[in-house]
Amino acid sequence: MGRGVKIMAISVLLVDDEVGFVESLAKRLTIRQFEVSQAYDAETALAMLAENPTIDVVLLDVKMPGTDGLTAIKTIKRRHPLVEVILLSGYANLESSVGGMALGAFDYLLKPVRIDELVYKVEDAHHRKTLQEEKIRSLRKESSTDTNEQET
Repeated sequence: MGRGVKIMAISVLLVDDEVGFVESLAKRLTIRQFEVSQAYDAETALAMLAENPTIDVVLLDVKMPGTDGLTAIKTIKRRHPLVEVILLSGYANLESSVGGMALGAFDYLLKPVRIDELVYKVEDAHHRKTLQEEKIRSLRKESSTDTNEQET
């Protein structure tokens, strides 16, 4: 096997005010080897993101009491620009889907979502986040190499 390289599970934050939906989906994602955190409102989700910088993907309900998903995504993308957000909605609403994408959502899915489709989207979103992180590391490495060359 590999040289002690541990493949990290994709970390997902599931945010929805429907407790039964969250618990059911969390179980289904955990069975598929995702690391799942749960929040039942946007305020809790934002606090969890602040405390846990390893969250990769947020599954975010659009319609919630208090802060709705479209308002929450603005804050998420401002504070955690590399975290990918997949919006979930029980209502087909072109305005919120287009609005969500314009705010930086990775995708917009209608509930009930098929688990295989959701897993694919989460993996795809994680892949994009990983590529962005690698690009940033590469740019930082280039920048520090350029700085070192200028000093010599």
